[in-house]
Parts: sequence; C-alpha cells; structure tokens
Amino acid sequence: MKNSFVELHARERALSLLDANTAREIVGPLDDMISPHLEPQDIVPESDDGIVLMRGKIEGNQVLVVSIEGKFQGGGIGEVSGAKIVAALEKVLEENKNGNTIYPIIVLDTGGVRLQEANYGLLSISEIQNVVIALKKFVPVIGLVPGRVGSFGGMSITASILSYLIATNKARIALNGPEVIEQEAGVREFDSSDKDLIWDTLGTKQRQATDLVDEVVDDSVDSIKESIINEIKTKKDAHRTENVDFYLSLLDKLDLSKKLDIDSYNKLFKSVVATKHTIPAAVAGEKAGTKSRGRLWFEKLTGIKNATSPVSTVLHAQKDGKEFIAIVPDADNKFPRVREGEVGLQEGFAVASIVNQIVAEDKDKDVKRPIVLVVDVPSQAYGYQEELIGIHVALGSSAAAYAKARQAGHPVIDFIPGDAVSGGFLAHGLQSNRMIALDDDSITIQAMSKASAARITQRTITELEEATKHVPAMAYDIDNYEKLGALYKLVKGIGSWEATDENVDKIKELINQAIDSLDGDTSLHFRYQTEIAKASGRKSTLQVRKLVDEEWSK
Repeated sequence: MKNSFVELHARERALSLLDANTAREIVGPLDDMISPHLEPQDIVPESDDGIVLMRGKIEGNQVLVVSIEGKFQGGGIGEVSGAKIVAALEKVLEENKNGNTIYPIIVLDTGGVRLQEANYGLLSISEIQNVVIALKKFVPVIGLVPGRVGSFGGMSITASILSYLIATNKARIALNGPEVIEQEAGVREFDSSDKDLIWDTLGTKQRQATDLVDEVVDDSVDSIKESIINEIKTKKDAHRTENVDFYLSLLDKLDLSKKLDIDSYNKLFKSVVATKHTIPAAVAGEKAGTKSRGRLWFEKLTGIKNATSPVSTVLHAQKDGKEFIAIVPDADNKFPRVREGEVGLQEGFAVASIVNQIVAEDKDKDVKRPIVLVVDVPSQAYGYQEELIGIHVALGSSAAAYAKARQAGHPVIDFIPGDAVSGGFLAHGLQSNRMIALDDDSITIQAMSKASAARITQRTITELEEATKHVPAMAYDIDNYEKLGALYKLVKGIGSWEATDENVDKIKELINQAIDSLDGDTSLHFRYQTEIAKASGRKSTLQVRKLVDEEWSK
C-alpha cells in the first residue's frame, strides 16, 4: 500500500513521523547494545534489541518517538529493550519537570513480555508503566497501535494507561492472545483458529466501540501524523484506568448465566450508568474461605479469622497503621476464571477502587499510610468474556492505582508468600518499591505457564526447562528470581504455609524495616541499586541507562 505506515519497520516508522532533518536516534545500532540473554539460547540478537528511540520534532513540537519492532521477537520486551524505553521516558519526564515540553509517542507493535527473558520483561513493563503515570501529570503520553503484531500481554496493560490511543483497522489489542487462552482454558473458551471471531472481538473496530481505543485511522503516514498533531494540540486524556466505578457497575449488571457475545455486550456497555462503589474492609466470617497461601498470611497479618468481603476474591484491612490487600481464590466465585486466585475483571477494578480511596483519604496527610500487598496470584484470568470486556484495562487500573499511590508518598511493599505470575503480578505486586519474598521452592514467579510459554516460543517443555538453566530470567523459582536483584529480602527458614505467630512477627518486622529503608523514595530505582543488581542482575540495564544519559543532549 502506498504511504502505508503498517508496512514500515520500526526505524522507518519513527522517521516518517518526524519533521525533515530533525531526527536523532539515541542508543542506536552502532552502540551495539544487544541483549546478553539471547545468544545462550541460540537466538540471534539485534544490535538495537528491537527498540528505536528517536528525538525530533513534529510541526515544531519536541517529541520522543519510541518505536517497537514487531518483526524482532514479536516486539517482546526484555531487559535491554525495556531499559531503553524506561531510561528515555525518564529523560522526557526530567525535561518536562524543568519546563522543556517534550511529547512522548509510543508505537506499540508488541506481544508483551519477551518470553526468552520473561522476568526481565515483567520488571521492565512495570517500570514503563510507572514512568507513564508520572509523565501524564505534564503531557499526554500518546500511543499508536499500527498493526502486524498489535498490542498484547503486559504491553496491552501499558496501552490502557496511556493518555490517548490511536490505531489502524489492522491492529488488535488484548491481554491474552487466543492461543494462550485456548492453551489455558480450552478451545471451547476461545478457538484460536476462528479468525473472524478473533478480529471481531480484539480488532480495533470493536475496541473503539467500547472506548478501549480512542481513534481508528487509515493506514497511512499522513493520517497517523495528522492524528498525533491533533492530540498534541488538544491534549486529550481518556482516563481509561480511572473509570473504575463504570466497570464495577457494568459487572454488577452482567448476566453470567448466558455466554457473552459481542452484540449483547455492546448493548450492555451503552446502558451502564456509573454508580459509586466502595469496597468495605474485610471482616471475620463464620466459614473458612478457599484455602491459599495469600489468604493464610492476610488473615495472620491482620488478625481477621475467616476474612470475608463483598468482593470475595479481594480482601483489605487496616492493621498497625498499614493497609493490607490480598487477592485470594474463591472456589464458588461467579466468575469461573478466577476461582483459583487469578486476577480478573472484578479483582483489578476492585483493587483500584480500594487504593484510589486510600490515596484520597490520605491526600492532605504529611505521613501517608503504607500499603502492603500480600502476593499470591497464579496468573491473570484467561477467558473470552474477560478479553471482550477488556481485562487489560482492569489490570491497568490496579497497576496505575498502586503507581499513583507510591508516587504520592505511600510506601508500597510486597510480601510474597505464594505465586507471582504474569499479568496478575503486574496488577498486584510489581508497582511496589520494596519486595519481600519467602524462600520456598513451591513459589512460582514468571510471565507464563510452561505449557503456554512452550507453545508460543515453539519449544518443547523439556527444551524450555533446559533454557532456564542458562538464563535465570526464564526460570520459574524464587532463587533464580533473586539473581535479578529486584528483591529487598529473600526470607529463608519460613515456608509458604508456616504462618506461626513467631514467623508472622518476623515478617511484620521485615515490613517495618522495608518501610524505613525508603527514606522518602517514591521511585522503583531500588531494583537497580542492590548489590546483586549492580554486580550482575541489572548490569545491562545500568549500561543502557548510562548510554541514554550520555547521548540524550548531544
């Protein structure tokens, strides 16, 4: 197609948007900043790791274009690629804080986490989301989803957080790809061979009809550039992750006795009138809830026996001046895809409601209430109706709420006695500025189940497990996760189910120490500053950050 934007590569896309003779690339191919994690897996790396950072101007306005190359590793985000995006956006934030207006534009052609660097990808995506939230206080953060890959996985959560989202009719947006849903929930849940159903559900026509995309334009450089220019002038913000009451009201009206289809959902969407939702604190109940490590530790840390809540899978309560929040399983939940503790629609929006209320209540207080996340989330929910409604927005709402709370001065502390997997961890855990985990072999931290990861990367499970021996970021266990340098403390000698009075007191003391260690820090930079991070865990991240800093103002 003549003048097609979709058919261009990442670098060509960035150049096509910028005014003539204004483009300057930062940390480009000649810097040879490749991922160190691919060659050990016999994967040929790229000299720019699939990310193009281009400073320049659009109609005289200073911009940074971040362009993701969908043809390299499916546009997946790993350590180097993620670090390039984060470091560049942080420079844009710094410039805007100093009164030098620069507009960030992110071209999303991405499957989300690069599974060959899974845990680096999750960390990086959470860090991208954090700086996007900070930037939105100064300028709109503009997203563009042209097509080819679309915007999936953790980067669909990022897309939900952006100020304004432009797409072509060749793009799709979803948290979980159809193949992953089919793998996790079965072909009856979502048939990945039904291309019409995929496009009708995840394509931008439907996404625009339900406000998950702001504008759908023709696939031409001119049309896309015109829309970007208009957004720079008007500075619109969809506030997509702030529509919590609307979505909780929608879920109240959802008839779960019937299979949801597109027409019925669109009618429901148009009929909803948002009403104020407040999620009450958990109270003691007569009957024990579905057993889980997260529920056990929430009850022990708060002193609430058989904790119960109107949202059965979301528990929160104040104790010792702290707010504890947990997402827990409910074997009888009306949403079948969250019965084992997964983070779904109601969980994401309910947590966002709770955290937003905490921030509002403490707005004028000099000392902000610490928020302690009890993390035991086996994944996000895998379901057709979840994707149709927009589970990526639910998880984005939760992640954004935690990021805003931390940036407002609330200490946000993770305690991880259970699993921390994929979008569930992005929504409930990875916006914390300190992470405490139990050293228990039963804990899984990763971006995707082994079966789904093997299917997507076209490996056998045996081959996948062999690769994890050489790349800690691909491993599923907490000891390898510690090697990335992100943990504040890995607690030895306490098992996931060993919530004795003595052990609970030890964890409470560690939480207090973590809060004290912040000393006013509201960033996520601690992850780069631990001894493990500096020595090996985030060595490439630190090299990228140094290069971006050196090249930014040349």
